[in-house]
Amino acid sequence: MIRSCYLAQSFVLMLAVILQFGNVEADENKWHHGSTLFGELKYGEDFDHYDHVNVNAPKGGTLNQAAFGGFDSFNPFVVRGRPAAGLSYQGGLLYDSLFTQSVDQPSASYGLVADAFRFADDYSWAVFRLNPKARWHDGKPITPEDVVWSMQVLRKVNPLWSNYYRNIERVEITGKYEISFFFDQKNNRELPTIIGDLPVLPKHWWNGTNVEGERRDITKPITEPPLGSGPYRIGKYKMGKSITWELADNYWGVDVAAQKGRFNFGKIRYTYFLDPAAIWEAYKKGRIIDYRIENRSQRWARSYNFPAIKRGDVLRKEFPKSGSQVFQGYFLNTRKEKFRDRRVRQALGLLFDFETMNKNLFYGAYTRTDSFFEGGELQSSGIAEGRELEILQQYRGKIPDELFEREFVIPNFSKPGSFRLAQRQALKLFTEAGYSFTAGKMLDKNGKQFSLEFIGNNPTDERIANPFFENLRTLGIKPNLRILDTAQYKNKLDKFDFEVTGGVTIQSQSPGNEQREYWSSRSANTNGTRNYAGINDPVIDELIEKIIAAADRQELVHLTRALDRILKWQYYAIPQWHNPTVRLSWWRKLQFVDKQPTMVGVDTDSFWIDTKIENELGKQN
Repeated sequence: MIRSCYLAQSFVLMLAVILQFGNVEADENKWHHGSTLFGELKYGEDFDHYDHVNVNAPKGGTLNQAAFGGFDSFNPFVVRGRPAAGLSYQGGLLYDSLFTQSVDQPSASYGLVADAFRFADDYSWAVFRLNPKARWHDGKPITPEDVVWSMQVLRKVNPLWSNYYRNIERVEITGKYEISFFFDQKNNRELPTIIGDLPVLPKHWWNGTNVEGERRDITKPITEPPLGSGPYRIGKYKMGKSITWELADNYWGVDVAAQKGRFNFGKIRYTYFLDPAAIWEAYKKGRIIDYRIENRSQRWARSYNFPAIKRGDVLRKEFPKSGSQVFQGYFLNTRKEKFRDRRVRQALGLLFDFETMNKNLFYGAYTRTDSFFEGGELQSSGIAEGRELEILQQYRGKIPDELFEREFVIPNFSKPGSFRLAQRQALKLFTEAGYSFTAGKMLDKNGKQFSLEFIGNNPTDERIANPFFENLRTLGIKPNLRILDTAQYKNKLDKFDFEVTGGVTIQSQSPGNEQREYWSSRSANTNGTRNYAGINDPVIDELIEKIIAAADRQELVHLTRALDRILKWQYYAIPQWHNPTVRLSWWRKLQFVDKQPTMVGVDTDSFWIDTKIENELGKQN
């Protein structure tokens, strides 16, 4: 799954299906109110609301938020353009999906536009049943035709959906409220579940015309506010500068269990900034930004001493976050000739001194990431053994021999002299790759100095890059950082027009079809995918397909560990760090239940506003 980010074991095959892939009986005629890929659903068919929400929370007030850069489109489903804050490829605030991902249980989801689904024993088809109450903001019902059209167009216009739903052979309307999806393969256990992620779009609106009489085009960016079905609609906006979302007073899903007690803000207003420092200053003053999830440890440790903090108008707290951690690192674009030699990629990673950065820049707040599936049972460790080793043995001669011989260990620079040792190892690898260290420069066979160009879109990227750059220079490497505006940055990422970039991948505890988007050969050659490293490896392609078709939970774990181990030993990225907590600060007008879901840290969609305090703060400012 994309957004959901843990454990079951079987005694017999039937119990494995029930415990490991959801509390779902092998009955093709049984309708299910929710889905989980392993473990049991936390909430049964009588599910009324999440434990952490306040179902009596008042609706109203304005949530003020900041956004970075700008926007030029209200169509988040195409690669071109920069969609406005509040929109995403999964619909965002505007569009509801068939099912909605749980915020307090990994790899689980519950009905939304569709109130139930059922599927074949061999996972060769699935049927979703629409909630007859589901409506667009214009009052028209959401129809099976809307669902079929949405699946068709999204697979055409967006590489994410093309990869995600590649194995859907056809979609048919098979009842007044029913849509059937037929697959070109069996035993893809995740596919019936992830169809629930599909955002449903209004066919009648997109096939209509705008006020100028022009036919709308889903394949292009759009500047006309679209018709939606979600909790909010687009209100006032200034293209590229600000956008206000207004709570839909006729939102059909207000009493759906997974939505109840959530989406309480009367308005959500995003103001765009071009400078992160300006965002911080605006937050301290109030009225422009109401909460921050703080990602700078230095600021968290030293800068939360401004007047509003001292008055008690701004509060802060760290919330524990469990489960999978986001992988963050420098991705090396192997589409470029200089990164095709694995020894070069390994050497560059040897020069990244996390321990010194963590001490000097981050106040020791972070933990080094050493897996693409960090957190939980999916990450590889030690030396491969048992079933994982059996899987890897099939690929001997096609994958690095070292992964059979020793544990993968990221350099640790906490001991004196450790950097010098890593430096010598890096020099040896460069020499083996055909480079020479001459007159203080790392030269290729043509006498050209080895250089690296990093791209970023945030001035703080320089603060993080500088210590790494100093280490690169000691080996005669010439690094450079280009800070781009958001439009240029997105364009370069979409076209893979870069050498090195900082990036993230988000994994769930049930990896599946989305792995094609991250690592497959097909995605390496498709603009707009998240295969930043340009991985084009038949072994990895084969492992991805095996993960998708894993027969049970244990096989999924072994296959994922094998994939993780290969990715690490191929040095496609230089891992950085993660923080196992969510650092939240907020102006006191925001209210929420103290016990937040640890899976996500905080569910900001369950917050509400005390309008009396809001008015009081407004008078102060």
